Amino acid sequence: MEIGWSPKRTPVRPYEAPNRAWWKLSDVLAAHKGQKNWIHPVVRNRDLEADWHQMAPGGRTTPLMYPDNATALIVWGGQLRVSIKGQEPFVAVKGGEINIPYRLPFTLETVGDEPALWLEVHGAGDIPIYPVATTPTKPKDVPGFTYVQAALSGGDGQYGPKDRPYLDYYKDVVNGSERAGAFIAGDHIFVNNIRGRGTPTPPATDLGHFHFGYDEFWFIMEGNISYQIEGVPFFTASPGDIVIAAQGRWHRASFGGPVGQMDTRVAINPYPRGLHNFQPH
Repeated sequence: MEIGWSPKRTPVRPYEAPNRAWWKLSDVLAAHKGQKNWIHPVVRNRDLEADWHQMAPGGRTTPLMYPDNATALIVWGGQLRVSIKGQEPFVAVKGGEINIPYRLPFTLETVGDEPALWLEVHGAGDIPIYPVATTPTKPKDVPGFTYVQAALSGGDGQYGPKDRPYLDYYKDVVNGSERAGAFIAGDHIFVNNIRGRGTPTPPATDLGHFHFGYDEFWFIMEGNISYQIEGVPFFTASPGDIVIAAQGRWHRASFGGPVGQMDTRVAINPYPRGLHNFQPH
């Protein structure tokens, strides 16, 4: 491994709302107790944004697509029927990971008797496009933008040879024979399943690594993950929690459950080959 003088952001990027080092799922759910449909922002950075969504039984989204970035979803409750242009509709369940390429219209629908709960990740600042075929009336404008009819060039997004729209993580990996690994490795989004057995916590002198130009966040899929993040007290996150390491902060994630327990964190950042800066020893 080459040793170089790497620029470390000083001071480190602060946590500005809605970002926080540790979003406990229990806190998000408590904030919306009694509500049937809601959206809760949890991540906003230069490259990506992520929100929790809940939709009541029978709910259905308007068909839409995003201009130049893929959309990633992780389903965490209920059943969500997903319809993507060019794909057979499928029903996603808890632990399901969904990959929707750019410029492919999609619709989400809650099926069954329970609300659907999912985390949705987009490119930062992305604003949806609504096909005129399904939305003939002009959509409501958003601040700074006015919707106008336009002929859309560039073609549909595509799935690569190793890509797929859906991974049932619990069925295919936890209880199946597939190995954890990258689910989306696109131009501006990387969704990577990292799985291993619980181990003793490394010493505090092991700082992990930092990233020069971007924030990184994780969804805890299975077991427990322990985090040491610069400027933040040591903690152990649980399934459904979201953890953020702001740009420039040393951070170390370790399989934090009892020794031998299987743990999974889903790492999400904008660069499949992003630089990791480790201590030079």
